[in-house]
Amino acid sequence: MAEVAGPPPVRIETLTPAHAPVYRELMLEAYTLAADAFTSTAEERATEPLAWWEKRIASAAGLSESFGAFSEGHLVGTVALEYSPKPKTRHSALVIGMYVRPGARGQGAGRALMQAAVAAARARPGIEVLTLTVTEGNEPALRLYQSLGFKAWGTEPDAIRTPGGFRGKVHMSLRLGLGLDEPSGAGSAA
Repeated sequence: MAEVAGPPPVRIETLTPAHAPVYRELMLEAYTLAADAFTSTAEERATEPLAWWEKRIASAAGLSESFGAFSEGHLVGTVALEYSPKPKTRHSALVIGMYVRPGARGQGAGRALMQAAVAAARARPGIEVLTLTVTEGNEPALRLYQSLGFKAWGTEPDAIRTPGGFRGKVHMSLRLGLGLDEPSGAGSAA
């Protein structure tokens, strides 16, 4: 019986400022190839100095952390978490910058990245909710997030302008902590 070679294994690592050059390259690719998924453009982010990317990976204040999916020594995917310093919102973390290179999709990198992000948020004291947005129509991402327990709670219409027109952003959240009820819709967002 002949063995069929499968895709190379994917390894998830916490990114450090030393990864900034390859992280920058990957994200500029993301802003170009998956332009509808992001609110930033490759042109605007290309002007950012390397120090900006280092801070995005892991802020000195501990308000962000990023994870990378590596295959055969190459960064093929990433996701980041941003934490709030504000007392009223520091229970929540925002998932940002989720991207997997087209050639590495369908091999579990996206799921492994999101699992690492969820595990990191669960391990951080006081974090009880993870939030994210996904562009309306991005069904693979929506299915991934739903499979991990994220619930959609609203869509912001016309959230981003794309070459094909305006697109909405679906807002999703995942409850991590005990003692939080489902969103009631009561209260003010201010």
